[in-house]
Amino acid sequence: MKLNTLSETAITLTFDDKISTETHQKIIRLYWYLNDLGFPWIVDIVPAYSSVSVFVSLDFYKHHSSLKEYFANIFSEFTVFSHQKYSNKNEVIKIKVDYNGEDLTYVAEYCKLTVNEVILIHSAAEYTVALIGFSPGFPYLLGLDERLIVPRRATPRLKVPRGSVAIGGVQTGIYPQESPGGWHIIGTISENLFSVNQNPPNFFNAGDRIRFIR
Repeated sequence: MKLNTLSETAITLTFDDKISTETHQKIIRLYWYLNDLGFPWIVDIVPAYSSVSVFVSLDFYKHHSSLKEYFANIFSEFTVFSHQKYSNKNEVIKIKVDYNGEDLTYVAEYCKLTVNEVILIHSAAEYTVALIGFSPGFPYLLGLDERLIVPRRATPRLKVPRGSVAIGGVQTGIYPQESPGGWHIIGTISENLFSVNQNPPNFFNAGDRIRFIR
């Protein structure tokens, strides 16, 4: 593990440089561990693929000489803690997909599969939300079957339609709103994944488990 300070009020713990389900499970467990500590001076906790960033209040900064030293002790306690307590027990969220994306045929040809095989493989997997990023509400999903790995488009689209389910490299994800994007579109969903009028604004959270259904 590697501990780096981002600023006087932010610190990041990195578990690994590689993207993997195993590493991300540690991230989610640490995320919930930090939440359960209930420290009022923690402003935000941001999980990513292989790291967790913690943002603290200025009041904490004023009363502690070393953010790195303080959190080194916190993270050390976590390493000897019962990780199983913080395993993800959320129910699987099922999302209806229309597999009608304009790149579906290309993906099938690149992967040397039929269109129906691509649909069956993609919808058979269980995915985990690794993080929310790129655009508000965009879920990066772990769990894509290796048979569906496709390099990103050489030329990104200027407009990817809202609700597009797409594949980019070893990842799959969903575009919450119309935006530029370089992933291959294989389907669409109808759910609204982000709204400033919702609380919380994101439909998904890091650690959520997802199944795509036809």
